[in-house]
Amino acid sequence: MKRLLGIVSACLLLAAMPASASAASADDWAQPTFRVRPQVTTAPTGLSPAIIKAAYGFSTSMSAGSGETIAIVDAYDDPTAESDLGVFSTQFGLPACTTANGCFKKVSQTGSSKYPRTNSGWALEISLDVQWAHAVAPGAQILLVEASSASTTNLMTAEDYASGHAQYVSNSWGGNESAGEVSSDSHFVHSGVSFFVSSGDSGLPAQWPSSSPNVISVGGTTLHFDSSGNFTSETGWASGGGGCSAYETATAAQAAFSGYAQVSCGTKRATPDVSLDADPASGVSVYDSTRYSGQAGWWVVGGTSASSPMWAARSADAGAVVNSAYVYGSAITYRDITSGNNGASCLVGFDLCSGRGSWTGATP
Repeated sequence: MKRLLGIVSACLLLAAMPASASAASADDWAQPTFRVRPQVTTAPTGLSPAIIKAAYGFSTSMSAGSGETIAIVDAYDDPTAESDLGVFSTQFGLPACTTANGCFKKVSQTGSSKYPRTNSGWALEISLDVQWAHAVAPGAQILLVEASSASTTNLMTAEDYASGHAQYVSNSWGGNESAGEVSSDSHFVHSGVSFFVSSGDSGLPAQWPSSSPNVISVGGTTLHFDSSGNFTSETGWASGGGGCSAYETATAAQAAFSGYAQVSCGTKRATPDVSLDADPASGVSVYDSTRYSGQAGWWVVGGTSASSPMWAARSADAGAVVNSAYVYGSAITYRDITSGNNGASCLVGFDLCSGRGSWTGATP
């Protein structure tokens, strides 16, 4: 692979931050997949954990996910990840998740306490991932693994550490596909471990590692509410990533699924597999005290960066190995998303806009 992507270009209404292309050589570079509204506030104005759980029927138990570990793999250091999680937890009545009580742990890509340099865009990404994994699975342990940079080499080193120490691994980053990507797919294979990857925030075409057949590709939707704040419907998000992979082959479970043929991928991998809320218009509340674009406080954040850790956490609540066979089987109750377009239309059953749809219900 010879792609070279900017480190942070994820703002919805703000100008993109300068790319770090000069830091890379032949290695591949990824970017985080969040979208953020441009102004912070002193109190949360985005969706709360209670609203998300009500919209999807997720468990409200404070022990949901107990006994499981969710790993978050991102690049660079978020120096305030733990303290920001504390503010988030206190605000929304969630259990404390700290190093001291054994719930939270932060390590480098090799498992050490020598962290990489801080990057403000990735720090906001980390805050989103950690806080919303904890929101949906408050009983689970959180392992934050910080890669030394956003290069594929370093991210795969972090991935290997994460999969050796957690049952669920969430990745809210990605980049363009290229012919050499299949050589890195083996990093997403570990017995008993479920891997989740954001499908991207730019519509079609498919991105990697979302397109790897060894991961669950998580796309994006928009939640709609009435004037009283009651959930009314869910549609496909116009910027949610998806598409047919140019290089990867569909898993046996996906290829055998009744709706696969209608997306016209031939024998290629179709993304996303599933979806959840990602539109910044129905964005979630995130607290970040590491300044991003000169601001710190409560952000409203969307992007498939939000849907991936929430899917990983919901899977931890179920305590199941969530792989392609599980997703295309009958264990999950889906809300089929049949309205919306990301360059591909949302269809009945399966599509390149929302996959099979959103996970609903408090039980596996």
